[in-house]
Formats: sequence, C-alpha cells, structure tokens
Amino acid sequence: MGWGKLAFSAAGFLAGTVGVSILSSDEAKKVYTCCTAAYLRGKDKVLEVTDTIRENCDDIVADAEEIQAKHKAEIKAKEVEKAKAVLAAAEEECKAAEQAAKDAGAEPAGAAV
Repeated sequence: MGWGKLAFSAAGFLAGTVGVSILSSDEAKKVYTCCTAAYLRGKDKVLEVTDTIRENCDDIVADAEEIQAKHKAEIKAKEVEKAKAVLAAAEEECKAAEQAAKDAGAEPAGAAV
C-alpha cells in the first residue's frame, strides 16, 4: 500500500472522528432539539388543519344530504299531484260516462202519454 492511500485513509479516519465529535457536541444537540421541536410544531399544525378540513367536509356532506332529501320530497310531492290530477280526470270521465248512459236510457222529453 502506498503513502497516498495510507494518507487518504488516515485523513478519512480523522475526518470521521472529528465529525462524530462535532455531531455529538452540545451545540449540535441544541440544533437537533430545535429542528425536532420545529418538526413537532409543524406536525401539530398539519393535524389541526386536517381536523378543520375534515369538519368542513362533514358539514358539506350534511348540507348536501339535506338538500337531497328536500329534492326527493319535492319530486315525491309532484308525483302525488300528478297522480291526483290523473285520478280526478278519470273520475270526471266516469261521471260523464255514467251521465251519458243515463241520458241514453232516459225517455225523450215530451214523450209522456
């Protein structure tokens, strides 16, 4: 092994040792703590926004179901009105047919003896 490779390996070992010392220092731990706290604040905010969105979606669904129920009730009422109109027309036709049958079976006016 040449001096170049040995020097390179020694430099890597030295950098690793210094790096570990830096990463485990009190200042580095403060940075990690601050970053973790910022992450937790962000996470709490995201959860809060998610809850707000979920509540809004629940409100929207409830309003939509209410509108749909009213719409169905209106359609049902229109169908009932149409059915009543058809029934009334059929009753009129029956009365007219009964009257026509009575008139056809009745004696003509002035035919009395």
